[in-house]
Amino acid sequence: MKILVTGGAGFIGSHIVEKLVKEDCQVVVIDNLSTGVRENIPSAVKLIEMDICSHELINIFKTENFDAVLHLAAQTMVPVSLKKPDYDCQINILGTLNVLEACRSTGVKRVVFSSTAAVYGNADCLPVMESTETRPTSFYGLSKLTVENYLALYHQVYGLEYVVLRYANVYGERQGDGGEGGVVSIFTRLISAGKSLTIFGDGGQTRDFIYAGDVANANYQALLTPHVNHVYNVSTQIETSVNELITIFEKVASKSVEKVCVPVREGDIYRSMLSNDQATQKLGWKPMMNLAEGLRRTYLSNI
Repeated sequence: MKILVTGGAGFIGSHIVEKLVKEDCQVVVIDNLSTGVRENIPSAVKLIEMDICSHELINIFKTENFDAVLHLAAQTMVPVSLKKPDYDCQINILGTLNVLEACRSTGVKRVVFSSTAAVYGNADCLPVMESTETRPTSFYGLSKLTVENYLALYHQVYGLEYVVLRYANVYGERQGDGGEGGVVSIFTRLISAGKSLTIFGDGGQTRDFIYAGDVANANYQALLTPHVNHVYNVSTQIETSVNELITIFEKVASKSVEKVCVPVREGDIYRSMLSNDQATQKLGWKPMMNLAEGLRRTYLSNI
């Protein structure tokens, strides 16, 4: 199976590439390296430095003849989307349409799309199900939801198979400070440097922290599942507050940390925890990494 991973040199993408290589898939990565790192990609994997908005993208598809595409290339920062909604749209919507048109034109069988819990916004009850009403509070969440709707229509009109994976807050080795789940990377860097932590609000806001290796496994299962043209949450189904996260970090780092509270950021969701029942039942997947061990690995990889 020949797989294209867009954004494969990035944090989550590089974990997925590692998983695909272990499963003996033939992997090609397209990444403009704006946030991705060339060194994240194994030497045996072909890396093409290109933006997904490029008009040359179709030529890559025609040359390589991919069986499936794992689409991760995106603008992932909520604050950026609020300051520059046109920029967010250009990459996340128009860039994705460029990818989908290339898929349609060259007979790609399946697209696995990396979406986000941000499509739900502030949910009224937890855990959030895939059927929960989508009410994004940022243009980032809106752009991801828009692509999900495009995928559904591409299947209806053109027969292109798709699987949408809505990630909870992903963390792990090689994570940068930006994007969703970046709080873990930021805390890792600051704690290792002996600096104080900035808390937006009271620290009671919660997230569902999912390890990047578990996300990679979910993407691989999405390539294999017969249950296509559906949306799946990829999560631990465990709600963890920022204050609880800091407590675990203090144990991992064997040190106490100073906290500085500042006002809540516009567009941030207060509570988030996703149901993973559909993913476990239909993808044959479940999260394997517990938070304490995942944070330990992440912390040690960054010091």
